[in-house]
Amino acid sequence: MAAGWEGTVVAALLSGILMAALASPAGAQVHHVVGGDVGWDPSSDIASWAAGRIFSVGDKIWFAYSAAQESIVELRSKEEYESCDVANPIRMYKDGIDAVLLEEEGIRYFASSRAENCKSGLRLPVAVHPPGKHQQPVTMQIAASELRTLAGAAEPTSPSGSHQPSGPSTLLLSSLFLGIGLWYWAL
Repeated sequence: MAAGWEGTVVAALLSGILMAALASPAGAQVHHVVGGDVGWDPSSDIASWAAGRIFSVGDKIWFAYSAAQESIVELRSKEEYESCDVANPIRMYKDGIDAVLLEEEGIRYFASSRAENCKSGLRLPVAVHPPGKHQQPVTMQIAASELRTLAGAAEPTSPSGSHQPSGPSTLLLSSLFLGIGLWYWAL
């Protein structure tokens, strides 16, 4: 993806999440940014992030990661997941920001496409519960820090690897926080 439209992609993504939140009935959908602030990264503690989370039919899980260094696979079985056998995945995600809609009950297995990262803990089993199983009746749950993770995943970087702020996505992110705050205030 070219650095020029990364800000546009993030802006569209965040706008879509906000629009879905405002249009959905209470309790309809939760957006989970896997890994929280750190995102999908070898340094993140995915198991701790996932502990206590409830995933329900209709939710979305978002993977934010460096597409140049990582990709994610969905595996067929618990055995492939436990052994980090990533040779024959059901699906591969490699865009840097990927949304996965949880459409039916059951367990789905996600892992790093790199077996060594998978074995180091970069993997996630997702037990999908019936709709409406969430702990809190909200239109959409997504932490501000998780939104920053999504925005940071598509930020252009300089040759030295430092992030370069992107005006449109930074402005949109600020507008998004303001919009969500006003919306909650109006409830």
